[in-house]
Amino acid sequence: MVLKFKKTFLAIALATGMGTAYAELPQGVEKVTSVEGITEYRLDNGLQVLLFPDPSQETVTVNITYHVGSKHENYGETGMAHLLEHLVFKGSPKYPNVDDELSEHGTEANGTTWYDRTNYYETFTATPENISWALDFEADRMINSYIAKKDLDTEMTVVRNELENGENNPFRVLMQRLMSTAYDWHNYGKSTIGARSDLENVDITNLQAFYRKYYQPDNATLIVSGKIDEENIIKLIEEEFGDIPKPERVIRELYTEEPIQDGERRVVVRRPGDVQMVGVLYKTPAGPSEKFAATQVLTQILGDSETGRLHDELVKNNLAAAAFGFPFQLGEPGALLFGAQVAKDKDIQKTEEAFLKTLEDIKNNPITAEEVERAKTKILKEIELSFNSSQSIALELTEWVGMGDWRLLFLNRDRLEKVTVEDVQAAADEYLVNDNRTLGLFLPEQAPDRADSIARLSSDDVEAMLKGYKGREAVAQGEDFDPSQDNIDSRTIKTTLSNGAKVVYLPKKTRGESVVVTISLDLGNLEDLRNSGVVPSIAAGMLDRGTTELSREELQSEFDRLKANVSVSGSSTGVNVNVQTKKENLAEVLTLVESVLKQPSFNAEELEVLKRERIVGLEQQKQQPQTQVFMQLSRHLNPYDESHPYYSMSIDEQIEAIKKVTPEQLKAFHSNFVGAQDADIALVGDFDKDQMQKVLERTLGDWNAKVDYERIATTASDVESINKFVDTPDKAGAAFGAMTQIPVSDSHPDYPALVVANHIFGGGFLNSRLATRLRQEEGLSYGAGAFINASSRDDKATFIAYAICAPENLAKVEQGFKEEFEKVIEDGFTQDELDAAVKGMVQNRRIDRAKDSRLVSTLASNLDLERSMQWDKEFEQAVKSLTVEDINKAFREHLSLDKISIVKAGDKTKAE
Repeated sequence: MVLKFKKTFLAIALATGMGTAYAELPQGVEKVTSVEGITEYRLDNGLQVLLFPDPSQETVTVNITYHVGSKHENYGETGMAHLLEHLVFKGSPKYPNVDDELSEHGTEANGTTWYDRTNYYETFTATPENISWALDFEADRMINSYIAKKDLDTEMTVVRNELENGENNPFRVLMQRLMSTAYDWHNYGKSTIGARSDLENVDITNLQAFYRKYYQPDNATLIVSGKIDEENIIKLIEEEFGDIPKPERVIRELYTEEPIQDGERRVVVRRPGDVQMVGVLYKTPAGPSEKFAATQVLTQILGDSETGRLHDELVKNNLAAAAFGFPFQLGEPGALLFGAQVAKDKDIQKTEEAFLKTLEDIKNNPITAEEVERAKTKILKEIELSFNSSQSIALELTEWVGMGDWRLLFLNRDRLEKVTVEDVQAAADEYLVNDNRTLGLFLPEQAPDRADSIARLSSDDVEAMLKGYKGREAVAQGEDFDPSQDNIDSRTIKTTLSNGAKVVYLPKKTRGESVVVTISLDLGNLEDLRNSGVVPSIAAGMLDRGTTELSREELQSEFDRLKANVSVSGSSTGVNVNVQTKKENLAEVLTLVESVLKQPSFNAEELEVLKRERIVGLEQQKQQPQTQVFMQLSRHLNPYDESHPYYSMSIDEQIEAIKKVTPEQLKAFHSNFVGAQDADIALVGDFDKDQMQKVLERTLGDWNAKVDYERIATTASDVESINKFVDTPDKAGAAFGAMTQIPVSDSHPDYPALVVANHIFGGGFLNSRLATRLRQEEGLSYGAGAFINASSRDDKATFIAYAICAPENLAKVEQGFKEEFEKVIEDGFTQDELDAAVKGMVQNRRIDRAKDSRLVSTLASNLDLERSMQWDKEFEQAVKSLTVEDINKAFREHLSLDKISIVKAGDKTKAE
């Protein structure tokens, strides 16, 4: 009670500026020093505290820096500091939902890991509640974070995806290779992201030990800046952090030193890509060294992307598309990195020669006083401007804390002001030499018979045919399968293939020994898929139109012979194969599917057929009201530029893009992007699991794409709503559409309530509010309804309402939609509606689980999402427990009529 009272009093003091309430520092706190408005304190447990009051701000930044980075990792532990950074966001018993906490307090927050340090920060509105919460939050997760195995299992794949994304970036790959080639022994040669094998195999106990060793008050610096009362904030900090005991363990100072490099080194990276790169790395003194200021100025003179010498010599002379340079200012001897991007059709050898001459021939082209002054002015300007933001300073201090002392920020500034031409020339003469050089290159490498026997059959003929007919043995009966979530989970078996593809089996006896299979291939990543346009979907559409061994017709004949229905579809980021066949043919069908996926012919004639089919289909849709409505809405809410894989093309754009597709493009795309290492495969029905595992391993287990896959995240659009009309002359029918997006995923607490609310408003059969009003009561629309689709990974849900009608009824349909929507806002739903909706939804979901063709898709999706059917069970339980207040609240909080865009399409003359 005493502690709680003290914290409450302190919070009031923070709000009222009651600085005189405490005349002295609290016990256990020592004031160390002050420099230019920043004051350092030290708690008895070793916590270093830096306070930077800035009354001009309306925000506060709390930034805690731990003196641990990737350089502290041991063998088998690469990437551990960064992985731990992710897990600290997974919560503690006191704060189990970190994301919710950060959102509820309106923070800008993040965590970062570098070679020397790791930091976490929150910037928020300067209220006593927020300040008290942020300090308590950081004090708690310093020592109480879960660091649990279940979180490691899921977050490891997230970090691995981050690694994979970096592997797609030519510059990042080249930088990593340069660092690892330049450093023989020091951990600066290892990327902070770590080795893939270490990420995948790290033991949770090792990670917990790493956390307990380094995440302690004596190894941390707490920085608080912004609108704070210094006298009161230090007391609150002592309240929150002071009770954390100083650990008994000792962190030994690192002693590994990188030996002097004794000759130039060279590394070449050959990977798929669209640009060549040349990069060079030179070892330099440590960041705290008095010599480093001259190194910073030298980097600016040579590497400035607009005025640097490399820009003048390479970019202006058409030897490179861009040139740059930056220093690794680290706690121990670091490096300078320079680079240039070169178009893939250029001779990179010429660029390399000019690149090295510019950097290493400074003796014959000395540094000038004008260059030094210009570089110093720009660097010092950025330092001075950074002090205009207390958040910027709080974050900038992290780097200097990692280097050894926060005051180095000011000392380095003073040194920069004193740098001379001679200092910079000396730095160039010493460091930019061939024996201290590591050079890297990134090089991209990709006649029918007549039917004359037709005759009419009489009833006597038919009776004669059937006389004595007994038929065959009855079709095999399936088992009485319980489609409950628990039973499905207990019956499913999950495995992986050698390349990491995930497989889920649900063997069961089915009628006719039927089996269904879904193979979902994820492909590509945002950057590699940019500007791919329609190529991915065309490539997928061509897969089942012939292989290198079988024509389209022959392929279909084989599937028919095997009693298999096989469909292949695709999008900009994936390929899906759906199979329905019988147990006896499954192995052979999957072998044939292998050839479809791996060996498509991309026949030029077949491509022209497909292109014509699609173009004709699009041309037919140009004046279709429903197509126009939803295309206009989708394009308005689509937040992506033309290069993005999820960009929403107009019909004309699609047609023009389809016309330009060539077989060579499709072959290149397939060769680079399509593979099974990120596949999700599900089988439901009558089959032998062990046999199928062998078949899948043989057909897909060693097939990998060249381009790494990383899921492209989506976001809910935030655009002004529109209300527009699209004229579709001479069309008898018209269409109405309403759409909006909200930042809600299917894991959002309100999602069950939103689904039920939407079901009542526009779902079900024909008894929803919209259908009742527009069809049953007013007879305006043959079909009207609404649905809501939410992402399982991103905070994005789309609400869509629709109706078809006669053009002259469009205004009434729009009025009906708006009035029914407002009725929900004003009066809400009823208990009877809720009861009926829940009952119907639960039963419909059971039907979905009972249908193998639907269940197989759910199981494949669960593989990708790392879910079981328990998620489905919990969702249904949430639905069953909803109250009327829950669904009314969710509808009102997340949906607003003024944020819904409306598009209508029809014959304008008739509509008016």
